[in-house]
Amino acid sequence: MNRLILSAAIPALLLGACATMPGDTVAPPVAVAERAAPPHFPADLTPAGVAAADDHLDLEQVHGEAAMAFVARENAASLAALTGDRRYETYRSEAFAILSATDRIPGPAFLGDGIGNFWQDAANPKGVWRRTTLDSYRSADPQWETLLDIGALSAAEGKDWVFKGANCLAPDETRCLVNLSDGGKDAVVVREFDLTTKRFVTPGSGGGFALPEGKHRISWLDQNTLLVATDFGPGTLTESGYPFIIKTLTRGQTLGQATEVYRGDIGDGGYGVSASVLRDGRGAVLAVLFNRPLDTFSSETLQWLDGRAVKLSLPAKVNVRGAIRDQLVFSVDQAWTQTGETFSAGSLVAAPLSGLRDGQGRADAIFVPAARQSVEEVSVFDNRVVATVYDNVRGRMMNFLDTRGRGWLTTSVEVPDNVAVHLGDASRGSERQFYSYEGFLTPATLNLLDLRVSTPGRSETIASAPARFDASTHVVEQFEATSSDGTKIPYFVTRPRDLVMDGHAPTIMYGYGGFQVSKPPAYIPEMGKLWLEKGGVYVNANIRGGGEFGPDWHQAVLNENRQLAFDDFAAVARDLEARGITSPRRLGIYGRSNGGVLTSVMVTQHPELIHAAVIESPLIDMLRYHELPAGASWIGEYGDPRIPEEAAWIAGYSAYQQLRPDADYPRVYITTNTRDDRVHPGHARKFAARLGDQGHDHLYYEETSGGHSNDADPVANARRWARHYVYLAQQLMD
Repeated sequence: MNRLILSAAIPALLLGACATMPGDTVAPPVAVAERAAPPHFPADLTPAGVAAADDHLDLEQVHGEAAMAFVARENAASLAALTGDRRYETYRSEAFAILSATDRIPGPAFLGDGIGNFWQDAANPKGVWRRTTLDSYRSADPQWETLLDIGALSAAEGKDWVFKGANCLAPDETRCLVNLSDGGKDAVVVREFDLTTKRFVTPGSGGGFALPEGKHRISWLDQNTLLVATDFGPGTLTESGYPFIIKTLTRGQTLGQATEVYRGDIGDGGYGVSASVLRDGRGAVLAVLFNRPLDTFSSETLQWLDGRAVKLSLPAKVNVRGAIRDQLVFSVDQAWTQTGETFSAGSLVAAPLSGLRDGQGRADAIFVPAARQSVEEVSVFDNRVVATVYDNVRGRMMNFLDTRGRGWLTTSVEVPDNVAVHLGDASRGSERQFYSYEGFLTPATLNLLDLRVSTPGRSETIASAPARFDASTHVVEQFEATSSDGTKIPYFVTRPRDLVMDGHAPTIMYGYGGFQVSKPPAYIPEMGKLWLEKGGVYVNANIRGGGEFGPDWHQAVLNENRQLAFDDFAAVARDLEARGITSPRRLGIYGRSNGGVLTSVMVTQHPELIHAAVIESPLIDMLRYHELPAGASWIGEYGDPRIPEEAAWIAGYSAYQQLRPDADYPRVYITTNTRDDRVHPGHARKFAARLGDQGHDHLYYEETSGGHSNDADPVANARRWARHYVYLAQQLMD
């Protein structure tokens, strides 16, 4: 099993004309130094100076007395405003019906010779891990066998367990490492599970593997050995809280008895060192690789060979996708030259491992994307590579056959026109690939591609998800706005087909813009039911920072150029107004995590363009983000506030320090989660507190379980979406 899919699929869209007319006017750049400094702007930008200017440091204590008192007060006020609304219960029940519907497509993962699935519904809100045969899965009524009931386990152990997936040893996949999170945190405990007995393997001498809570990096080496990077005690984690040491852990050993095989450095950045065991379809090991991240996006790649780690001549910015025999398959995020041949950023490449060890081997391009293309998801099989390729945010699916020294034979896999495509799980042994497509108005269709058949571009449709809202009233169009530097920014609009273009339409504009994460169109059933059916408009802005057009689209707004991502978002807002789709009074924005940087900056830089903002699980205090776990791992994206030059450009947009009492901000809704151990809840708390100090109306709500992913259970998630849309209706529809 390559990975357990917790939800089925991604993207497909109905596209209108891609017009550019109103957006041809270049949006003005933001001036960040024309007025006097805000009242809480630090006198100096050293870490000490930033802390001295911060009157809400106590809110960074996750469970501190003052922090929890603040949360209780804010929650009470916000719940009164939101759950007391006449629409709340209708929204909650509609969202819950969608999230718990039993006719959803069960997300499939190959599990041994069958199919595994993790399932949540009204009867099983904590979820069950289950399996069936492939033939049964294909049928209209699959017969499922429960492997692990998370609700029953939680009740028996008195824990708020959240299932975070399983890693099973190929090829038979009867022994699995199950990841369990207490309340939805990223940190998990790991227990070995036996699928033949459907029980956890008792730890101890010669018994099952069991690891305490942590942000582990684990791979099976063989049935009795793991490669583990984790917290091995004091001094074994980076400042971001991630491991930099890899050890072999033999069955029956404690972590203290594990044997070190590789060590990075305590000063390393990124998300921690990790080991990858690359196998063929029979489960035989092709290569063992170590990845040592130097910052958020740069790393060293090494091959563990004969007991030593040999550095490979790969570029620092690279994504290893797998191996075919002696060839490594990877995509480069920067231009890379090997034996005189240069591969442009974004290229999908194959090269012999022996040549990467000595820097002398020839590499071959599998696919080189054009300017408005990108390679997204990749699956590697024993003699071929399957990939999704996006062309102006429209998805294609490609099959690349290795002809053993005679190049790569390329064929297209049949998918509808103008769709976004998502690769699901793959079985290397049986050469099968799940994939799906969907769009803003089109529910997901799940397909199974059998690469062994004589016509490899054809596949079998397994299921089509039922519609969750009436899409007949709306259409989808793609437009472009022009940003402050003249760059064309694509965005999708889902609007009523009979919309009068007079600026009256209540509109939600979504954006992310970071970490090379693409945001292609997707069917969002709760949004359709709670927003589109009520006459709303939904906008998906593909601003820079994402991966829609490859690595360059992301890297254009890193560090000192971050302001361009915010300019892109503002340009889309202006373009929507110029086209008459909406107006500032009817425009709201939504972003979470890195999208919280985006939305909070939009509030402070351009409050005149919007009347609502949902700021969820956000980064906001960008001058102290590196101090809050696990912020230092993102320095490669934003810059390092401890360096004066970099602190200066970060301070120019950091919304927490840029708040002004005399500004006319809309009433914003900030929400986060106490158990979020990825983006610290202190960001959201402090922003809400300072808004209150300055007399700005706002709503703040903090959930106590679910973590950053908000995947604890559909009951809590239904309440979450109901709060979001009640707030947006109050601000944009009333």
